[in-house]
Amino acid sequence: MLTSRKEDCNRNIRDLGVLPEEAFEKYTNERAEKIAKKLRQVNDGLKKFAHVNKKAFEQYSNFTKQRDQLLKRREELDTSAESIEELIQVLDQRKDEAIERTFKQVASNFEEVFEKLVPAGRGKLIIQRRVDRDEDDDEEEDTQQNSVDNYTGVSIKVSFNSKVDEGLRIQQLSGGQKSLVALATVFAIQKCDPAPFYLFDEIDANLDAQYRTAVASMIQSLSSTAQFITTTFRPEMLVTADKFYGVLFNAQKVSSIRSIKREEAMEFVEQEAQAQ
Repeated sequence: MLTSRKEDCNRNIRDLGVLPEEAFEKYTNERAEKIAKKLRQVNDGLKKFAHVNKKAFEQYSNFTKQRDQLLKRREELDTSAESIEELIQVLDQRKDEAIERTFKQVASNFEEVFEKLVPAGRGKLIIQRRVDRDEDDDEEEDTQQNSVDNYTGVSIKVSFNSKVDEGLRIQQLSGGQKSLVALATVFAIQKCDPAPFYLFDEIDANLDAQYRTAVASMIQSLSSTAQFITTTFRPEMLVTADKFYGVLFNAQKVSSIRSIKREEAMEFVEQEAQAQ
């Protein structure tokens, strides 16, 4: 009977849920009659809270642990976010420095190349910036001027007959002049970051004779670091070329390509010029 009663008591204790630690020590030395009396008082008081969830304390304990875990996880995520933001700032700074360094190098090469192609003139690459800045805030303006995010593009200003004149924008140039400026830009980039080979299709078609000669000499000087494949109907490019290939047509209008000598290439170009 006592064993059965003990099991009932243990079951009732389990039904109470999680008990505080003091429950196992506070009433150890109390008399059974006093504890039973107190138990009746407590049971009478609990009847007033019959609608209360008896497992609320256990749930509160579990939710508290989950909250602590989430707060710890949040701290870890905040720390990671700060590290990522610092990394982004460092990478942005390196990107800005790389862009500015590359532009300065290409701009310097452009001036050098253009002066070789057009000895009497000069050319310049200009970085374009936003104009809608807050002019009242000098510090913010200086920061924006130094930021790549404030750049909107690159413009070109050239002069073909003077080193003193202000120069013309690319939109004001003729077709041949635009072609020469475009080639100067390509050659400037070639000096900065060479590509393995270039394929030019009649780039000298709109150029004057003096500019065709200058372009041919420039290609010859750059051919040590890259291969240039060029199609042309002008004689100037043939003077500096190393290999010559002719595209020939038979009676059935089928084209074929074969290696030819410089003399054959010159003869073909001269015949084409006379035909025009």
